[in-house]
Amino acid sequence: MCKGLAALPASYLERVKEFKARFGSFLQRQDWSLPFLPYKEGKPRPTLEECLQWKESFEKLLSSKHGLYAFRAFLISEFSEENIAFYLACEDFKKTRSAAKLPSKAERIFNEFIGTEAPREVNIDHETQDITKANLLHPTTSCFEKAQHLIYILMEKDCYPRYLRSAGYRDLISQLTFGKQHPMCQKKA
Repeated sequence: MCKGLAALPASYLERVKEFKARFGSFLQRQDWSLPFLPYKEGKPRPTLEECLQWKESFEKLLSSKHGLYAFRAFLISEFSEENIAFYLACEDFKKTRSAAKLPSKAERIFNEFIGTEAPREVNIDHETQDITKANLLHPTTSCFEKAQHLIYILMEKDCYPRYLRSAGYRDLISQLTFGKQHPMCQKKA
């Protein structure tokens, strides 16, 4: 093993191996004409109208089950999936009803996405990191609010426009527009 890799924590190397195993075939995929939308028989599929609404706003993309799935897959392909994973973890955390569960859930999110050795560390400034860490002393459903907002803005201003310009999104719109849908994405009559 090279010296640079040997210096990395073992947990990080294990996560990299897991990621490679999970997404290796996805990243080597030859047919990108309809990426990110593997549907099972009889399940609802996105319509052209739904896909076009994703261009209207980032919020519309995230509020669509299919849009969120496609956007997340796009982020995986760009090796920045931690942003949407953190955002969704915060959304789930805000729905926590049991005050007794807040500390352990907050610590888990912090350790996975914000802490110094976080395996899926998101890109936030040190001030926000410190504020969030201080919020963990007395966790409430809003303790990740500032960090989540920063990641949302990052995705909205950077990742979202790139997704809309991506070949995957353009191909999906083209296929739905010209009726050249992949057989798995056609609606059942």
